[in-house]
Amino acid sequence: MEVLFKVIRQKQNSSPVVQNYLLEAESSNTILDCLNQIKWEQDGTLAFRKNCRNTICGSCAMRINGRSALACKENVGSELSRLQKILSASETQANPIPEITVAPLGNMPVIKDLVVDMSSFWNNLEAVAPYVSTAARQIPEREFLQTPQERSSLDQTGNCIMCGACYSECNAREVNLDFVGPHALAKAYRMVADSRDRNTEQRLESYNEGTKGVWGCTRCLYCDSVCPMEVAPLEQITKIKQEILTHKQKSDSRSIRHRKVLIDLVKAGGWIDERQFGLQVVGNYFKDLRGLLSIAPLGLRMLCRGKFPFSFESSQGTQQARALIEAVERE
Repeated sequence: MEVLFKVIRQKQNSSPVVQNYLLEAESSNTILDCLNQIKWEQDGTLAFRKNCRNTICGSCAMRINGRSALACKENVGSELSRLQKILSASETQANPIPEITVAPLGNMPVIKDLVVDMSSFWNNLEAVAPYVSTAARQIPEREFLQTPQERSSLDQTGNCIMCGACYSECNAREVNLDFVGPHALAKAYRMVADSRDRNTEQRLESYNEGTKGVWGCTRCLYCDSVCPMEVAPLEQITKIKQEILTHKQKSDSRSIRHRKVLIDLVKAGGWIDERQFGLQVVGNYFKDLRGLLSIAPLGLRMLCRGKFPFSFESSQGTQQARALIEAVERE
């Protein structure tokens, strides 16, 4: 069948342009097969990365029809089927020849066409110290041994192939250049979970710092949805948060208070008493004068417009909510 490939092409420090390539393709052809066909038969100047062609190396990650994926994993048939579900019937009829749009990964500057500069990706990975620390341990004669159960806790994060798909789709990274990214924090949890590591406390301090670490995540779930290896970076970020919360007190930071106060208020009333939430989280129980002053204008506006609640009613399901939270906490 005929397929129109719309490739977003770009050179450094220049605006992107769309170039169309019409080619004959089978449903079973991968997107990488089609890009190879374009390069070999139509345009040898087209630039893209590739290597293993078998979803192992992660080199061929790019945006395919608006989402980051591996070109060697996605095929023409599945892409057209997915696109058909998104487009309306009128849009489909307006384009009798099926189209597939291919673009470079996001959150990284373009070098040429579909090739991006991944320096920030690798630098942020390095920032979480993604290697086991054996400091203060006596080095054994042969190796550090782990039980099968200890090793199994590393399986999911160990599947990461560093393709950059999660980093490309990360909303937090897009607006906050200090945020290290989901790939780095998924690898960070691998270090926290590794029984051979002896640097957990220092790691948690680092991952807890401002919005550079786990508290910078917006929990949008894009990283989980595009990961080709089911690493589930958001799940790993959540696990790090739980580790931090077990080691920290409410007074340690606003991020920690946000999580702990939210849980306490829901346990007490079934939902959040927003009056208490602001005073306890932002105002740190009246200890943070600057924080209190920051929310004072909002409180005054709410008072003037009659939107400030002077009382709080617990929800009817308070006991059930409390029981669910306590059951999770016991796990």
